Amino acid sequence: MDKYIYDNKNGLWYELQGDYYIPCLILPAEKEQPIGLWGQRHLRYLKEYCRATYVTLLTSGRLNTYLVDIDKQAQERMERLTEQMKRAQGITEHLKAENALEWKQRMDNIRNCATEIIDREIIYT
Repeated sequence: MDKYIYDNKNGLWYELQGDYYIPCLILPAEKEQPIGLWGQRHLRYLKEYCRATYVTLLTSGRLNTYLVDIDKQAQERMERLTEQMKRAQGITEHLKAENALEWKQRMDNIRNCATEIIDREIIYT
């Protein structure tokens, strides 16, 4: 028996392993890009709760690109929300110079609120 055979019907190569021919499948090449915090959180969510979507993206070779896009969207949304909330609450550099502790507390509160919004709108959907 040949080690490799080609099937003209489906265009796949098969490799003999034991008594069976197994298709020789390779994932499509994907440009590797760093995935940030938001992308990693969404990846964890996909693996745990949206297994079919995760497998589809993985086998199509689009997972990394998808996660980079999610990360970029979430980061831009975080910056926009933070600035809007700072303006709405009147948090300025003047407050930072006068009372750094209060500024830090209020900024932490804004970041936490923005993180909850992004989680609900982008990461866990």
